[in-house]
Amino acid sequence: MNVLIVEDDTSISKLIGQTLTGQGYSCEHAYDGEEGLELFDKHSWDIVLLDLMLPKVNGYELLEYIKPTRTPVIIMSAMNQVNDRIRGLRMGADDYLSKPFQIGELLARVEAVIRRTSPADDTFTYKGVTVNTSSRQVFRDGEEIPLTPKEYELLNLFILNKNVALSREQLYESVWQEEYLGNTRTLDNHVKRLRQKIGYEDIIKTVFRIGYRMEVTEDEN
Repeated sequence: MNVLIVEDDTSISKLIGQTLTGQGYSCEHAYDGEEGLELFDKHSWDIVLLDLMLPKVNGYELLEYIKPTRTPVIIMSAMNQVNDRIRGLRMGADDYLSKPFQIGELLARVEAVIRRTSPADDTFTYKGVTVNTSSRQVFRDGEEIPLTPKEYELLNLFILNKNVALSREQLYESVWQEEYLGNTRTLDNHVKRLRQKIGYEDIIKTVFRIGYRMEVTEDEN
């Protein structure tokens, strides 16, 4: 997935880029609206993360330029007045995140927008387990497995990040939508139950001192 980050604060831009790159995304950075326009025209993007208060060309102007291409856009802005959010969404943004924000929330928003806008296949099948992401149903050998909402969100996050080590902080903040304070019990118990329910004890691996990784070999189904 190719992500264009248009943000004039270099520290914020770098943090976003490092986080998304760690999740398998390919990121490019623009530090003003003019550079954002140039980069947008040069490549094909799966999503654009866009600040509003930009030098040279502001975010609203850039959003208006992007809209006809149907490229998903998440606005990131300290302009958190309701009218600013409404204006951005009405102009075609897919989501709006007010600064300051938790990086885990941004990651979750990116994943959610890509899921909503991607025309990709809505079925994942591996080692006897089939997941239909449209109906949110999970089957093992044809029999439906009832998962709780949190268990399903964890499984979906693992599927979206196959073979990528996800930290406990990333998993918790993406699924629970709140700040991770270091207590691993809730997350670990949910992962344990998920493994047992779908029979993925040897597929969803524990990564020492980091978190978890779902190991998938493409030629094995």
